[in-house]
Amino acid sequence: MRIAVLNEVSTRAKNADILVALEEHAEHEVYNAGIRAEGDGPELTYIHTGLMAAVLLNSGACDFIVGGCGTGQGFLNSVMQYPSVCCGLIIDPLDAWLFSQINAGNCISLALNKGYGWAGERNLKLLFRELFRDTPGAGYPPQRSESQAQSRERLRAISRAAHRPFIEIFRSLDLEIVRPLKECVEFLDLLRGQSGDAETAQQIIRMIESL
Repeated sequence: MRIAVLNEVSTRAKNADILVALEEHAEHEVYNAGIRAEGDGPELTYIHTGLMAAVLLNSGACDFIVGGCGTGQGFLNSVMQYPSVCCGLIIDPLDAWLFSQINAGNCISLALNKGYGWAGERNLKLLFRELFRDTPGAGYPPQRSESQAQSRERLRAISRAAHRPFIEIFRSLDLEIVRPLKECVEFLDLLRGQSGDAETAQQIIRMIESL
């Protein structure tokens, strides 16, 4: 699975903690596509990282996004404005396991400032262990698994009905939101090397590079 880590400006200090916590999941490919440290690239807000997450998921460049912000609420609301995204606000390991088993989503939002104190980095490690421990979508409790699978498919259908095609959405966005993406090198590299919807990826790359 291809996982993109997308930190925004207020949480860049936690970027290293996230990467360390993901090191034990060597079966997955991890890409550090957002802000890494002070002075590294443009100052991305959760508005930008929400868009970046949607681009990576809708183009097939990544399978899963690890995002967030100070409280986790901003990134959650940002990314859920777009189609083909199922994001959960994950605070602790139980949240992570239940999200995997019941919702089987493709994106998580972490609270990386609020409540992130002593042993915060340990909580991340435990959280990712539970998130990736079992096959997603198995259901909990087990007798609810069929109903939960039906609900997931209904939500996907609602998302398709409620949104325009992603390229149309991207073209209509304010250029001030899109322009900083031109400086996000790893993000653009992910788009160029994707193995999903190549046409969508190429159209987005051309639009970004033309700015």
